[in-house]
Amino acid sequence: MVLGWSEWVALPTLGVQRIKAKLDTGARTSAIHAFDIEPFTEGGVSMVRFNLHPMQRSAELEVACTAPLLNRRSVRSSDGSLSRRMTVVTPISIAGVTWDIEVTLVGRDEMGFRMLLGRQALRGRALVDPAATYCAGRPPRKPRGPA
Repeated sequence: MVLGWSEWVALPTLGVQRIKAKLDTGARTSAIHAFDIEPFTEGGVSMVRFNLHPMQRSAELEVACTAPLLNRRSVRSSDGSLSRRMTVVTPISIAGVTWDIEVTLVGRDEMGFRMLLGRQALRGRALVDPAATYCAGRPPRKPRGPA
């Protein structure tokens, strides 16, 4: 599968029908914009609940998510700083193909994309054409303003 440097993806078990992701082969791990991150234990299983805004530059839509906590790992961001992030495993769907990825939870409000898809998630699944965008298709456009 050939994908562009930005694609619309879905995270079905998190309740995210679509989120625009930047495919970044320079990043090892994937990350998603999350806030109100709260770890808890349920039936002896480490879990995490968090909220996210799937639409860029908008806080209008908020999705409440719960997932098993995989681990907490140290991640070096693009500015060189090191932070501890909670990591979950979730299925991702692109162009009708679904597979599990590991994704770290981090505040990405200041970033251009609410989701970053790193090379671990893409390895063996897709090639990235840096000159292309939305190879997997675009969601239907919503009409703007009064008809």
